[in-house]
Amino acid sequence: MSPAGTPASTPASTPTVANLPMTKALNAGLRQAMRDNPKVLMMGEDIGPLGGVFRVTEGLFAEFGDKRVLDTPLAESGIIGTAIGLALRGYRPVCEIQFDGFVFPGFDQITSQLSRMRNRHEGEVIMPVVIRIPYGGHIGSIEHHQESPEAYFAHTPGLRVVSPSNPHDAYWMMQEAIRSDDPVIFFEPKSRYWPKGEVNLAESGTPLHASRVVRSGTDATVVGHGAMVSVLLQAADLAAEEGTSIEVIDLRSISPIDYGPILTSVEKTGHLVVAQEAHGFVSVGSEIAATVMEKAFYLLEAPVLRVSGFDTPFPPAAVETHFLPSPDRVLEAVDRALSY
Repeated sequence: MSPAGTPASTPASTPTVANLPMTKALNAGLRQAMRDNPKVLMMGEDIGPLGGVFRVTEGLFAEFGDKRVLDTPLAESGIIGTAIGLALRGYRPVCEIQFDGFVFPGFDQITSQLSRMRNRHEGEVIMPVVIRIPYGGHIGSIEHHQESPEAYFAHTPGLRVVSPSNPHDAYWMMQEAIRSDDPVIFFEPKSRYWPKGEVNLAESGTPLHASRVVRSGTDATVVGHGAMVSVLLQAADLAAEEGTSIEVIDLRSISPIDYGPILTSVEKTGHLVVAQEAHGFVSVGSEIAATVMEKAFYLLEAPVLRVSGFDTPFPPAAVETHFLPSPDRVLEAVDRALSY
C-alpha cells in the first residue's frame, strides 16, 4: 500500500486501515493534503531530499518537487515570516521547526504577526499556516532538543494549538489543521514517533478540537495530551491491578480546550488529576485545574491535582527520567485525591 494511505473516495476494495508509526502517519497526512490542494507547500530545514531529521517528510520532495517542498536556511524567523507572506498570497504553508527548542528565534513572528493577522484585518484575511513542532522528552536528547513550550502558544490569542497522541489522530489532525483558515501550532510528541498504531484511513471519527475518553473508569479522571496519554494509560493499567478504576481523557486540543468530556467525567468520578511533561507553573494543567474548579466545584470530592515536570529547565538526558512524570507519580496523585 502506498505511504500516502487511502483517501475516503477510493474504491471499497482498497484497504482503509493501516498499522503505522506516527512518523509515517504524519507523512501520509501531509502527502494527502498536498495531493488534495496544490496550494499546500512545505518549508523547513532539511525537509527536502533528506526527509527531515525524523523522516516525517520523507519522499515528499521526490513527488512534489522543490517548488512545494522547500529546504530553507537555518532561520526560524525567516521561515515563519515567509510563510505569513505566502498565506497572504493564497498558499497554505506547513512549516517544520526541527526541534522544539529551535522555535524561539521565530517566536516574535508567531506571536506578534502570525497570531494577530486575522484580528488586525477584522477577519477579512485568513492565515492558513501550520507550524509543526516535534516536542517533549523521553528520547535522551541534549539541551534545546527537549522542551515542552506549548503553554507559550496556548496563551497567545489567535493561535490554535493541538497535539496528537497516536498515529490515527496524527494522520487526520494534520489534514484538518492544514484546512484551517487560522494558524495552527501542531505539536508532535517525539517519544511517540515510532510506536505503531492502527490508522483508519477512511474516517477521522473525532473533530480537530475535541477531547476524547480513551479509557473508561469510575473512581478518578486523569487528563493529558501528547506523549503523556500513554503514561496515563500505563498508570490506569497499574491502578486496575489494585482495584482502582481510572478514566483517561486525551486532550488532543490545547487551545481551544474541549471541556465537555472532562466535566462529564468529573461528574461521574468526583476526582481529577491533570498531567503534563511541561513545567507546572502557569501551564496548560494550571488552566484546566482552574477552569474545572470554577465550572464543577460542587461535583468534586477533592481538589484538582497536577502532575508535571519540575519548574526547572528540561534536564540533561541522564536525569530526564526524574523530571518527566511517570505512571508512579500519576498514581501517587490519584491516591492523594482519593484519600480526601
